[in-house]
Amino acid sequence: MSTDASTPTPRNTPAEGDSAMRASARRTLQVEELALAALSKRLDTHFDRACELMLACRGRVVVTGMGKSGHIAGKIAATLASTGTPAFFVHPGEASHGDLGMITPGDVVLALSNSGETAEVTALLPLLKRIGTPLISMTGRPGSTLARHADAHLDAGVEREACPLDLAPTASTTAALAMGDALAVALLEARGFTAEEFALSHPGGSLGKRLLLRVCDLMHQGDRLPCVPLGSPLRDALLEITRQGLGFTCVVDDRNRLIGVYTDGDLRRTLDQHQDLGSLTVDEVMTCPGKRIAPDVLAAEAVRVMEDNRITALAVVDENGHPVGALHMHDLLRSGVI
Repeated sequence: MSTDASTPTPRNTPAEGDSAMRASARRTLQVEELALAALSKRLDTHFDRACELMLACRGRVVVTGMGKSGHIAGKIAATLASTGTPAFFVHPGEASHGDLGMITPGDVVLALSNSGETAEVTALLPLLKRIGTPLISMTGRPGSTLARHADAHLDAGVEREACPLDLAPTASTTAALAMGDALAVALLEARGFTAEEFALSHPGGSLGKRLLLRVCDLMHQGDRLPCVPLGSPLRDALLEITRQGLGFTCVVDDRNRLIGVYTDGDLRRTLDQHQDLGSLTVDEVMTCPGKRIAPDVLAAEAVRVMEDNRITALAVVDENGHPVGALHMHDLLRSGVI
């Protein structure tokens, strides 16, 4: 494991009022915090070389590791794959029994081993050299077998584990995980990876829905679009609101342009201000021009407009001002956008 004479030792005295368990938790977090701080100081040109190899990779980044390092390797592979660097995990034990066929000369292998001497991982070295696949190692020992045979070595060593026995992989796995994140983010920025591209890898998640779904994907249209002509009796507008169940209706002129909207809120105000509803037309009491949104706008933007204006529905209009749809807050809730 790497050492750093300047690294302070975490205090062992419990903070005032701490239980023994909280004191233990604080010591663990302090050890891991110090490990991460030391990690950033050891970044060197090998990190640049590792990124260059991954950026130039024509195939996939194959991440491998044994035991706890294997669990971290799997997470690193998943993070790389979701941020623009195609990657997958291969178990080193299985690789020696057939799975090595998954690795091609166009790939890059990222191998994790805290000791740098894990037998299942080092056994792959001759095979990787034979097929010409570049190797990036991530270990806690720069002089280890794995580090010496790698095209680029990432030093993820820690002074000590958070485990009081200094045995269970704790600070070392945290350091390896953080180094993997550092690689993924550096590659993401180098590729100019966008939020939209991230969403394409996460279409089922709420983030993907916020970044991919547009108003036109969720809006009611055709016969489900509440609409009445300008000059209609208020009674007709109320019937349209009830029939469509969206809490409002569009009001259009003779050229089918949106002039205003009449909403449930407008109805409450009408009841407060007018005694004889039967004599009213919708254009006397409608909200003009009414909040509206374009169909190609992200659904997440529709959420913002509704929240900012404290409304629950929007008229959707095209570039000519013609209503083409209606969007309700319930549609956004059902879709998972909010």
